[in-house]
Amino acid sequence: MPELIEVERYRRLAELALERKIVEVVAPDAWWLKGGLSAGVLSDALLGRHFLAARRTGKRIMLDTSDEGPVLGLKFGMTGRLLVDGTPGMEKLEYGSNRNVEAWDRLVVRFADGGDLRVRDPRRLGGAELDPAEHRLGPDAAGLTLAGLRKVLGGSPPRPGGQVKPPRIALKARLMDQSKVAGLGNLLVDEALFQAGLDPARPAGGLDEQELKSLHKAIRATLRNLTRRGGSHTGVLQPFRHREGVCPFDGAPLLRRTIGGRTTYSCPVHQV
Repeated sequence: MPELIEVERYRRLAELALERKIVEVVAPDAWWLKGGLSAGVLSDALLGRHFLAARRTGKRIMLDTSDEGPVLGLKFGMTGRLLVDGTPGMEKLEYGSNRNVEAWDRLVVRFADGGDLRVRDPRRLGGAELDPAEHRLGPDAAGLTLAGLRKVLGGSPPRPGGQVKPPRIALKARLMDQSKVAGLGNLLVDEALFQAGLDPARPAGGLDEQELKSLHKAIRATLRNLTRRGGSHTGVLQPFRHREGVCPFDGAPLLRRTIGGRTTYSCPVHQV
């Protein structure tokens, strides 16, 4: 958290910050500034300009600036919230504090009209960067096609005269790799694999065509349904993601594993 759904809400909120002259930039946490960026450089880059557009790729927001200025890239880690004029993009983040503590503000951009845009990040796992390398991100999950998913999960190019070797990386780990497909995080991937009936530890390159189609359908349905419900934490599996959790479909005790560095819950009966 936040994942694609939450960050899309942040992007829409950020549109309220467009076309407003920037008069002050406060970035008190050097750790939170990435790519060699300093508070002074960030301030010099933004002062006197205004944001022209708010774009999203995966779990990141890109704010284009006026006068051919740099792009301000924002990522939110597990606990980052965007606020514009005091209004948060999400009132509640799963697994994150929802207290309004100004000491957690890692970036504040103040406007001439008295309002501001700020990122509040208790665990400091997000960050700001100028002109981020957007090309390093994979295709956005919201527009992922079946062919695109096949490419994400497929093997590496064959050697001359050889065959494609399917990747052995776990299916969940590949789906969460932002350089392969951008926007899917821990909760969305667990929910999509749960709905598709696929074991998250399976090799990414081992799906047959029907399983691939089922996964693509599940990803699209998960994004659509959880967006409508209000966030990545609203999946069918979510209330059962704890040590004593059971599958809401068949009552089997859920498996709890670490896959791709993240705590993972799955059903040993219907996810195969």
